[in-house]
Parts: sequence; C-alpha cells; structure tokens
Amino acid sequence: MGNSRRSFIKISALSASGIALTSTALGALPSNPLNGKEGAGIPLKRAATYCEVCFWKCAAWAYADQDNNIQKIIGNPKDPHCYGRLCPRGTGGLGMYSDNDRLKTPLIRTKINGEDTFRKASWEEALDLVAKNMQQIKDVYGSESMALIKHGSPGSHLEHLFKAYGSDTIAEPAYAQCRGPRETGFGLTYGSWVGSPEPTDIRDTKCLVLIGSHIGENMHNSQVQEMSEAIDKGASIITVDPRCSTAASKSQHWLAIKPSTDMALLLSWMHVLIYEDLYNKEYVEKYGHGFEALKKHVKSFTPEWAYGITTIKPSEIRKTAQIMAAAAPSAIIHPGRHVTWYGDDAQRERAIAILNGLLGSWGNRGGFYFKEKIKVPAYPHPPYPHPKWGWKEIGEKYPFAEMGNTTEVIKASIPKEQQKYPVKGWFVAGTNLVTSVPQRALIEEAMNALDFMVVMDTMPMEITGYADVILPECTYLERYDGIRSATNREPSIALRSPVVAPKYESKPAWWMAKEIGNRLGLQDYFDYDDFEQVISWQLEKMGSSLEEMKKIGVKNFKRKSGSLYLKKGAAYEFPTQSGKIEFYSDELAALGLPAMPEYTAHDSPEPGFYRLNYGRSPMHTFSRTINNPNLSDLTDENTLWVNPKVARLENLKNGQAVWLENQDGVLSTFPIKVRVTERIRWDSVYMYHGFGHANKKLSRAHGKGASDTELITRISVDPLMGGTGMRGNFVKILIENPAKEVLI
Repeated sequence: MGNSRRSFIKISALSASGIALTSTALGALPSNPLNGKEGAGIPLKRAATYCEVCFWKCAAWAYADQDNNIQKIIGNPKDPHCYGRLCPRGTGGLGMYSDNDRLKTPLIRTKINGEDTFRKASWEEALDLVAKNMQQIKDVYGSESMALIKHGSPGSHLEHLFKAYGSDTIAEPAYAQCRGPRETGFGLTYGSWVGSPEPTDIRDTKCLVLIGSHIGENMHNSQVQEMSEAIDKGASIITVDPRCSTAASKSQHWLAIKPSTDMALLLSWMHVLIYEDLYNKEYVEKYGHGFEALKKHVKSFTPEWAYGITTIKPSEIRKTAQIMAAAAPSAIIHPGRHVTWYGDDAQRERAIAILNGLLGSWGNRGGFYFKEKIKVPAYPHPPYPHPKWGWKEIGEKYPFAEMGNTTEVIKASIPKEQQKYPVKGWFVAGTNLVTSVPQRALIEEAMNALDFMVVMDTMPMEITGYADVILPECTYLERYDGIRSATNREPSIALRSPVVAPKYESKPAWWMAKEIGNRLGLQDYFDYDDFEQVISWQLEKMGSSLEEMKKIGVKNFKRKSGSLYLKKGAAYEFPTQSGKIEFYSDELAALGLPAMPEYTAHDSPEPGFYRLNYGRSPMHTFSRTINNPNLSDLTDENTLWVNPKVARLENLKNGQAVWLENQDGVLSTFPIKVRVTERIRWDSVYMYHGFGHANKKLSRAHGKGASDTELITRISVDPLMGGTGMRGNFVKILIENPAKEVLI
C-alpha cells in the first residue's frame, strides 16, 4: 500500500469496524466454560486435539455440548508429552475460544477524515488485496522481497504458501530470540540439535542441574512431572539462578550467581571435574575429541578464580561438581530453552554440552536419551521454485545460523543504498513482534518502510495495529492442523481436529494459505478441498487412518533407530566432523573462532540501576495468553521482584506501584507493583514476561503490569548464529509517574 508512515491504529477506538465492543468480565459470558455439564446428564461430544497454548503441544480431548460451548479440555493418557495431565495453560486453553475480545472479521486499513483506521471487509476483498500486493511485490522486486515471520502451527501452512510463491525469506522469533544458541552449541559438540521436547531423561536422573531454566514455571509438562518423580526418588537438584525460582526452592543447592557470569562457573566446574579426576574417563577416551586441549584450556579456571567473578564460594563450586560426578552418567546439566542472554550464548551452551560430555551423560540412562520421531509424509505437490536469495543470505554473516533470523529480516526491511536483499512486505502470523522481539524503535522503522504488511492472529495484539490487512484466525479448537510428530523416547503422532466450528468469521490458516495461493495462480500446490483430506492421506500412508486417530487421539510406535541409550563399551559415531564428542572444535578453529568456550566479562549496572531479568509465568505463555479470561483470572499482572536491601535504599513498600526507566532513557508505559522478597539478588530485579499491553481492545490485559520487552533496547548479538542477547539491560526504579504533568 506504500504508506510513508505506518501509524499504529488502536483497534479499540473503532466502533463500526466489525469488532464488536462487548463485556469483558468472565461472569458476563453466557456460561462459565470451566463448568462441564456431564454431571447434569447432558451428552458432550469429544474431539482429539493437541494444545497450541505453548510449544509442548500436549495431546488432549476437548469436549463441547450440543450448543457448541466447549466445556473442558483434559489430557490424553496415551501422550508422552503430558501423560494425561495438562498444566493450567492447557486446561485454560478453552479461554482462547470463549474470549470475546477475539478478532472477528477481516479488516483493511483506510483513511477517514485524514486519519488511519480500519474498516470491516469481506474475506474475498481482504484476500484479493493480500494476493494483489504479494503479486505486485513479486513483479517489482522479486518474490524473495516478501517475508514471512511466523510462530506456531499455522506457520507451516504459510511456509508452504511462501515456498510455492518463491520466497524463502522466512523467520521466527523462537530461533534467534529464544532457543537457537543451544541448538548451535549442542550441534557443534554432539552433531545433534536438542530439539523439543528436549531428550532429557529426567525421570531416571540422579542429579539435575538447572542454569536459568525455570522448570515448574515454564510448565514444560512432561519435564515438570518427571522432575517431581526424580525428586521423590532422591535425585539431587542444583539450580543456578540469581532468583530463587520454583525449581530453586526444591533444590539442595541454590547458587545465587551474579548475573552474566555463568560461563565462569561452567569453566570452573570443568576444571574441578578434570583436575580432581572426577570426569568419566572411559567415556571421554572412547567418545571424546580434543580432551587434552580442553584440559590445558581450563587449567587456570579454578573455583577461587570463579569466586571473584560469580560470587559463588569455592567450596560450593567444588561440592556441586562432586555431586554431579557421583551421579554420573545419570546426571543432566539442562540445556535450557530461552537462552539468548549475553551474546556469547552459543558458546555458553557449548560449555553446558561439554560438561555433559565430561560426565558421560549423552546417550546414558538418567542423562540424555537418543530421541526418535516418525516422519509424516509430505502431501504431493510440484517442486518449489528456487529463490535467488532468502534467510540464509540475509543472515550470511552468521556461519552457524540454521533458521531465519527475525532481527536480520527486520533490518533488511529498512531501505539502504545498494541493498542486496531488500524486504518490502511482511506476512506476520501468530507472533506479536513488538512484544516478542526487542528494539521496538527498529521494528517500527522497518514497518514504516514496508510497501505492504498483513497480520494473521486470533487476537487484536499490538502488531495488528500496524497492518494493512488483518486476517482473523480461528483457534486451535476450531480447526484441523498438521499431524504432530515430535522427538521423544518412542515415536508418536497426535491429531488436531475441530471440536466446534469457527466462531464469528474467523478461518483456519490452511484455508487462508490455500485461498491466497489460488489467487496467485498456485492451485497445483493446494490440490485438496479441505485439509482433512491431507491428514487422511498422510495417516493412510503411516499405517493409520483418520477414523482411528479420531478415536484414540495419539498413536505410539515402536522405536526403529536402535537402543534408547549407548550400549556399554559399544562403538558409536557421532554426527560431527570427527565422529566424536567435540570438546575442541576444529570447525570453529578453522573459521578463526574460539574452539573452546571462553569467559568474557559483560557490562554491570551503573549505580542506581539494576539488571533486568525476566521469565515465564506458570499461568501464561509469552504475551499471547495474558488476555485469556481463564488464565488472567489466575494471574492478571506481573510484579517487580526486589531484594529487601533495594527496597530500603529506594524507599519501596510491598505492593507499591513504580515505573521503570532503562539505561537508554526508555520508560515503562505502565506502572508495576513491587514484590519485596529475599528470593532475588540485590543487583537485579525480576518480572514475568508478556504483560503491559497497550491495546485497549485487550480488555483484561491492557495496562496490567509492565512490559519487559519495551525496556530491552540494548542487545548483544551472538557471532555464531545471530541470537539476540537481551539480558544486558538495566533499569532504575521511579516512585513518581514520569508522565504526570507538573502544575506550576
């Protein structure tokens, strides 16, 4: 549409746009969706699904009454992701369906009296406009200049559309803003991604080490259950975190480390294991590469050296290393999930991988098992065209990037002279970029420069306010999606099928992708009338059927790739350059990069500032669930954790509303209430991620708490894979509202 300025439109300001203003109170709904009616004798229909509230994708049964009111969701007992038990997010997922704030109809940006606004549109008009602009960008710049930024299951349907269209300019924040560094670190060491769910054999471990990994709050379902089982069996839990998390409260050892010094601790643990002769010699000799180089490398990294950096006493460093060694090989130093912290994150993850190698954990019971999944056959379609460039070229300066980097796509959208890879349009699906990616000013500059932008979502998240076209997606409870096949101890598949028809005028992503594809002349890539046909064909090829999967929901298969663990003394070739566990990486050395992890000091807060740490609320996933009526009823705002020493210095009281200002002068839009607690170090503050929404149409989320992403304006980029380290931001605490007018 060629806007010179893409202003943010508050959908809540619209009255005739097709988004009805409705009561926001949970009590104002026709019925409480948590109250099932089975006990009243009213029959409920059941449908197999898997959860979309987070990436664990637990399989479930959803139940609806005869009036198409979804009454409950329960776990599928056959599912290895959940063992039949759902977390609060999973059971509260039906709030996504019942939320009256949902997007209800397609919307198109327009001007009324010189001001940008949205108007209601038909699906035909909206999709015609999307296809017209995609074709125009392709004709003028090439299909590569249209980018897809995605998250979640709907992204696979749009990825198919984009590859058929001729664009591989595809990225998702889950990589460079979350888990990417661990895949690089473990890939360089073992030749294998960690993947999801992680192949951690927690149920049989004797020692679990968590480094900034909040099991019990991030609600990775099966891991939470297995950790509870391990604790009952007497496993030692060691948590490294400046905050006493839920996991730390269950630990024998909580190491309240100085933030940003984790690498020093990891190197010191290596020193203790090697120089106190505690490492798994037989395992290292048989499967390791470069051990002697590593031994020499860590010689000076004593616990006394680390103490001066981490503030962890040498005796604690030695004691915890000895506990790991005593448990080995049934020991796990967990790789974590959100690991984009300080810019050296891939190397920190390599250090974690190396420690697991020294303990002999990889491929052993109670350590890391050899994961397996079953391949879902691709539905027949013509070969994709070969784009001239895509995500690899955009991120070419990062040699180990294996997925599209969202930040690099954003940068490529800002016009420059002699630009090699110009991005002119975005299709954003299932990700609220302005709250999931740091540096909002950069994102807004990029969006202002776009020729066209379309957003697909279930909710009026802030990103929708910048779109030219908004497409309302139905929730996971109202649609078919791709067959879930994920790595685990044994392969399994799960079905997602609709329990009710889509509410309002919302549509599934597969339908939108197909309709846009048809308008672009790509009908041969969408040779089906309904995605149910695709699933049915795939299941038949896999030895099952749609009828069977509707009855059982989950189907488990026997392993075909061999044993779950290494056989004692057996030869094994790792998929690395050397065929072994790479304590020393020749691949990194050949590129002039450190072959082994090194400690680098990171910035510390200036006087009066505190490091901003953030994490997950047990009740919420990212920012997408904050408005969910069931989950917001459990946790409706975040709080600022501050140490009592800080509270005294800053004259703060428990429950007091404060504002935050970061090192670059950026202020929090909304206040946040103080939580005074000994469970946080004095040099840091902590808040749950995803709160502080600015769109009033999110009636339960608007203005509730502060946004951590808003305050993350400084990043440190990982030189190996381009991850955006976000833990180098600092805030000071303001008692007075900085936006309040001063009367003179």
